[in-house]
Amino acid sequence: MIHPCGGSAMLDLHILPATADMLSEIVSLEEACFSAPWTRKMLEAELTGNPFAHFLVALSQDRSRGEGNPAILGYHCFWIVFEELRLMNLAVQGTMRRHGVGRALVMEACRQGFEQAATRATLEVRASNEAARSLYTQMGFMPVGKRPQYYTHPTEDALLMEMNPLVLPGGRRRDQTGRSGGDSPLPDSL
Repeated sequence: MIHPCGGSAMLDLHILPATADMLSEIVSLEEACFSAPWTRKMLEAELTGNPFAHFLVALSQDRSRGEGNPAILGYHCFWIVFEELRLMNLAVQGTMRRHGVGRALVMEACRQGFEQAATRATLEVRASNEAARSLYTQMGFMPVGKRPQYYTHPTEDALLMEMNPLVLPGGRRRDQTGRSGGDSPLPDSL
């Protein structure tokens, strides 16, 4: 179970690998969340054809048990390319934002990257996306640069962020040599 941010109630959330039969829901969520969404063809290529790509979905407990068919609460597409975890797209239903869904998806991506020997994580985020920037900063990502006019609809700079070395809650980290161990600056409650 995941603790929602800023609340005392529990959100019963399950993070699972996405499957091809979830593509229509993922496309709908993508279109609802982004002003310049990836197309169905792009998402399908990432989900089924890119050997570096990984897709996770956040589901309520009911769906994970096969009880009913609630909507996907969020999804995350990320790449693991050798020693780098590359966070690509993260989308969360509007009503579920600030309830720990995005955080849980990013944490699981970091865990998978760590388990596959990634030593650092990188991402781009819209400069104006304060909520996402705050989440990433709280998780240990630091701004390292920007890409001018990277985004369209509207045209906007991308802030480049990095976690180097890759650190997991509870103190697990991987240094540049690929060894794990050490203390983490991140609290376990992330």
